[in-house]
Amino acid sequence: MRIMKNIGIVLMLLIMTACTDNFEEINENPNLPENVSPQFLLSNIISVSADRNTYEQGFRLANYLAQFSASVEFERIDRYEMGSNSGYWNTIFRLLSDIRSMQEIEGTNEAYQAVGDIMRSYLFSQLTDMYGDVPYTDAINALDGNFSPRYDTQESIYMDNETGILAVLAQSVETLKSTNSSIQGDMMFNNDLNQWVKFANSLRVRYFLRVSNKITDFSELQSIVANEDLMQSNADNAVVPYLSSAPNQWPMSLAGLGLYQEHRMTQTVDSILTLWDDPRIAILYKPTEESVQNGNLEYNGLLNGQSRETIAEKGINLSNISLFGSVFRDVPNGVDGQIMQYAELQFALAEAALKGYISRDANSYYQEGLAASFDYWGANLPADYFTRPSIALTGNTEDDLVKILSQKWLSLINNGHEAWFNVRRTGIPNLKAGPDNLNGDRYPVRYLYPESEQATNAENFQEAAQRIGGNTVNSKGWWESD
Repeated sequence: MRIMKNIGIVLMLLIMTACTDNFEEINENPNLPENVSPQFLLSNIISVSADRNTYEQGFRLANYLAQFSASVEFERIDRYEMGSNSGYWNTIFRLLSDIRSMQEIEGTNEAYQAVGDIMRSYLFSQLTDMYGDVPYTDAINALDGNFSPRYDTQESIYMDNETGILAVLAQSVETLKSTNSSIQGDMMFNNDLNQWVKFANSLRVRYFLRVSNKITDFSELQSIVANEDLMQSNADNAVVPYLSSAPNQWPMSLAGLGLYQEHRMTQTVDSILTLWDDPRIAILYKPTEESVQNGNLEYNGLLNGQSRETIAEKGINLSNISLFGSVFRDVPNGVDGQIMQYAELQFALAEAALKGYISRDANSYYQEGLAASFDYWGANLPADYFTRPSIALTGNTEDDLVKILSQKWLSLINNGHEAWFNVRRTGIPNLKAGPDNLNGDRYPVRYLYPESEQATNAENFQEAAQRIGGNTVNSKGWWESD
């Protein structure tokens, strides 16, 4: 793992990211120094994006939605009380404002601008995939005095030929391939623009798969795979390592014991990893306390979506339910701040090949993704793993797709909401609402728009909510609608 540099600078910039509930205040960014260098803004943008995606959004929230975690008492998102997640909405808009500042201030250049566009595309994808239609082309115009941005459709956010995410990423790649400019302050890729090209192209693959149910022309995806630089190994992962000591340790290593104990292994994970006889289980989760005491190690999961009353009524012994592994608690730098991994890319390419979007061998991508996931977690890949009936691809498209997408799902543990996005798009794994869910036994597909939008941007909010079928957690976005 790379050693993160300029920690003191990053810590200073992190202090500037305290959340605010007011869109106008976010975009005015009154704490931003007038003469700050673009490299310091870039450090802040990368570090905050990776940290919030991994801890706050991944471990604390989305791991419940993707059924990597089951709650034992307090985390009601496990029962689909979604809320608005407004803190992250505000964080994204503040980071978008910082990106614009980085692209415009003295000392910037076209490399900073292209890297900023890549991060902007990533952040907007998070926003639209969590909420649906959101402010996009007008989003940062509060800096120009427009505090009521209109909401763009999710389709245009991804697909517009000039301003869409896919178009912006393609242009960013071309800029970085031809520029003579350089950047500083990049703790993710150590200022290597070739790495940013690989990352941007890999994001393009991610997003083509995201919208794949809504398009029929995959020629650009084929061209990316045939002609563009993509991530080649875990060395290309878009991650920011946490540190073994202050000031940037993995937050769960510093959190209260009760918060850690709230996150339990699920029956979903238990059943799948048991089917696979998968050694990654010993890294991702701990054997139960009871089995450790008995000297016969076991891993057991808890059914998602149960209230503490139901758990008590069933007489469930929590000492016989597994906690998350030591890397998530006992090791301050046991995990990375994640944005994208090589394994995810390989599973995406395997899916694309299986479905005929690209003319390549699905099994080669699939096995490469598996090897990368084992390598990333430091697990030993069993010699017979690829030939096991529960793992090996057989040529049955439907069964092979389940295997590819189930492995992709596991590879996305802790990586923000990516596993949730993929489950919503594909239905794999087939996740069911728990018995005490608060959403009428339906699997939720979005967060609610923040309350502040209803108060300060009411007209555009109402128009967007009506367009997506209402501001409910069950209103599907464009790429997942029938």
